[in-house]
Amino acid sequence: MPRQYETELPILPRDVDVNGHVHHTVYLDYLLAARFDQMERCYGMSMQEFWKHGLTWVARHYDIEYRSGIRLGDRAVIRTWIHDVERMGVIVAFEIFSKETGKTAARGRARYILVDTRTHRPRRIPEDVLERYSG
Repeated sequence: MPRQYETELPILPRDVDVNGHVHHTVYLDYLLAARFDQMERCYGMSMQEFWKHGLTWVARHYDIEYRSGIRLGDRAVIRTWIHDVERMGVIVAFEIFSKETGKTAARGRARYILVDTRTHRPRRIPEDVLERYSG
């Protein structure tokens, strides 16, 4: 089983829709916040470090299944893990659930491609990055 990491975020009033639960688009914001946190805290290579090396991760595809709502006052827990490593990208699997109820609100996969910021072209993942994300 791949290493799994968790980030906990509060549900803010701006996150909630007219039905009283987190709006479906906000789950992508939660995933992005969790990835930034986990890249630095868990993998030891922050997004800022990628930028310093002239690299960035670009979203290529999201597949999200919405299951249950999270409400204002709850806390969202975002669990992620590397599902697959490709030549020029990764597939990150994720699950977002309510800390209070334990119910899964959303789950899915996100495909990210590594891009050279100078050429704006995809590039192969460097070996040192693979070691940090695979070890």
